[in-house]
Amino acid sequence: MEWTADVSAGDWLRGRIDDPWQGTMHDVVPRGFEAYARVFHPASRDRPHGAAWPDAPYSDDRAWTAFMERHPDLIIESEEVTWAQAAAALGTTMHPLAQWHSLARFDPLANREDDPRDADGWRYHDPNEGALPADLLTSLARVLAGHTQTPDAGAVALWEGWGGLVGHLGIGPSRAFYQASDLDDAAAVQRHNAMLGNSVKDVWNNVFRRRTWQEGILSKEISEGPRLRLPNRDFVLFAGGISAFTAEDWALSVPWRDLKSETHGFAPNAQSPNLIWPADHAWALVGEIDFDSTIVGGSAELVAALVADPRLEAAVIPADTVLGYDAPDPLTP
Repeated sequence: MEWTADVSAGDWLRGRIDDPWQGTMHDVVPRGFEAYARVFHPASRDRPHGAAWPDAPYSDDRAWTAFMERHPDLIIESEEVTWAQAAAALGTTMHPLAQWHSLARFDPLANREDDPRDADGWRYHDPNEGALPADLLTSLARVLAGHTQTPDAGAVALWEGWGGLVGHLGIGPSRAFYQASDLDDAAAVQRHNAMLGNSVKDVWNNVFRRRTWQEGILSKEISEGPRLRLPNRDFVLFAGGISAFTAEDWALSVPWRDLKSETHGFAPNAQSPNLIWPADHAWALVGEIDFDSTIVGGSAELVAALVADPRLEAAVIPADTVLGYDAPDPLTP
């Protein structure tokens, strides 16, 4: 797989997505396929081993501090869960058009004080938006590869706005970000600052610093190169087939793997693509940055295979489905 400056490979999409946006999945998902599958991104849940979470919102610092002081050696259990598992535990209904906020019983527009909890003490956390776990992309790719005549040829696109992906001309480094799990890890913070080559004070507080090229994961040539420009979304385009993702370690070989982070002690990592399609256009995979599920358009046979695969939580959805965070849930008020 390699970067390509020839973004004309994506021209076929423009005639099949809505411009201007109409509020359905076809703002980003091509129309015209025989069927569509929704692949749900897993949620996660955790609970303290041998204890119960405080009966207090996150904002109650005193309650949470006291809880941690009472349990200095606390072990937190955590695991991924499907939407169906979460719905069963929380007493709601899972279905193809489900909205996470309805399953988890919270108002997506309100200031949420806590994550939902079930009767067994598990606390549920939202699925990732715009990112499919590496192992699930592998499972998905293995099905998709069998439903195209060109599994080794096609296009792969990443939204240009992912943190640290592309370099830029400025006073702050492109990769000024932490993984969520690193926020309370002093060693991780030190590694992060070493990777930047500057202190946080040098980077952010020196407003008189001369604008220079700030390195991203991708090279300067790619960062400044042509983009696949679709309505409200611009993408860096790579030439390659779905077969590249059928290996479990695909994240170790893609061009956007962050090698510099790894040299400073971070785990190997690569963002899952936002668009993939084969050269024969037999299907299209869309991981929209604001969706908590990945959409695949293709043949009815392909969609049936995705729904039947035990490694995936997938469902058939109709054309014109609305999947925004504030979409109504027809079964769960």
